[in-house]
Amino acid sequence: MRGVVALSMLSSSLTSLTLQSSVARSTVRPATSYLIQRFHRTVNQSGSLHPKSTRSALTVSASLSSMASSEKARVPPALPAPAPPITKFNIGLCQLKVTADKERNILHARTAVEEAAEKGAKLVVLPEIWNSPYSNDSFPVYAEDIDAGFDKSPSTAMLSEIARLLNITIIGGSIPERSGDKLYNTCCVYGPDGKLKAKHRKIHLFDIDIPGKITFKESKTLTAGETPTIVDTEVGRIGIGICYDIRFQELAMLYAARGAQLICYPGAFNMTTGPLHWELLQRGRAVDNQLYVATCSPARDAAAGYVAWGHSTLIGPFGEVLATTEHDEAIIISEIDYSQIELRRTNLPLEKQRRGDLYQLVDVQRLSSE
Repeated sequence: MRGVVALSMLSSSLTSLTLQSSVARSTVRPATSYLIQRFHRTVNQSGSLHPKSTRSALTVSASLSSMASSEKARVPPALPAPAPPITKFNIGLCQLKVTADKERNILHARTAVEEAAEKGAKLVVLPEIWNSPYSNDSFPVYAEDIDAGFDKSPSTAMLSEIARLLNITIIGGSIPERSGDKLYNTCCVYGPDGKLKAKHRKIHLFDIDIPGKITFKESKTLTAGETPTIVDTEVGRIGIGICYDIRFQELAMLYAARGAQLICYPGAFNMTTGPLHWELLQRGRAVDNQLYVATCSPARDAAAGYVAWGHSTLIGPFGEVLATTEHDEAIIISEIDYSQIELRRTNLPLEKQRRGDLYQLVDVQRLSSE
């Protein structure tokens, strides 16, 4: 009787999995079909399981369940990473000291980008809020209307011009953006033609209160962005986050599911959380998703109202620190090699081992657009 019950349960499970496999990706169907056929061969003509075949059949069911669950772990299913235009290139991280002089900040950023390009960088990243002091009082004063054109936005006008002149891609750190009656913390991405490729508004606002250490609430002046940002560039598919966005692993997972090969986080961690969390979070986002993570911070100014931790860094897809610096001004040049992503994903096939029967990442934006 037990054998009949086990057979019934297993047959029902396989029927369900057969239906699931019909909507699975084509790479799964041949193996699924083979395992189902293999199961049926373990059943004798009386309709019961051969004693020695019971464990084998259950193993087959477990294998089918594992394959089906990995297919369901991302909703919609993960997008394949596109073949990047180049597989190896140099990235430049420009850790800059920010002052109250906006024109000086813009000129200083331009000079740093030029130096990074001279050193071979094809992708250059600037810090969070590089044209303004980091304070709620400063954001409204230094904010620019990016959509109104370069006359209203000298910071992005410089980024566009220098990207075109140097034939590079720029992740433009972030600046305070004015849009109507709202202010945002915004990162602009420019391609080698000088055209705006993407604009990311910081999704997770930095509201923190550690008594006796630091209290800061971006939400007093800034509005949170509503859209995750991924952009195809001349140096690969890149996901964009700003500072506090790095604390939310779901966003990085979403970018990985959309085929990102690199996530860039302009950020300005502080002297309380920086020593403990800055490198830890970068390595976590990189190793969890098996991709590159690059961060760029302002240099430390002990006299500023908000003191940045610094330590701009590039992390590889195995969680290794490839390049970093301390807290002073610096331009870091390091190589990104996308073949390392495939190597690490082959070594540790996390994508194939996810348990979609237990948990799922839902990309609401992609799901609602289907």
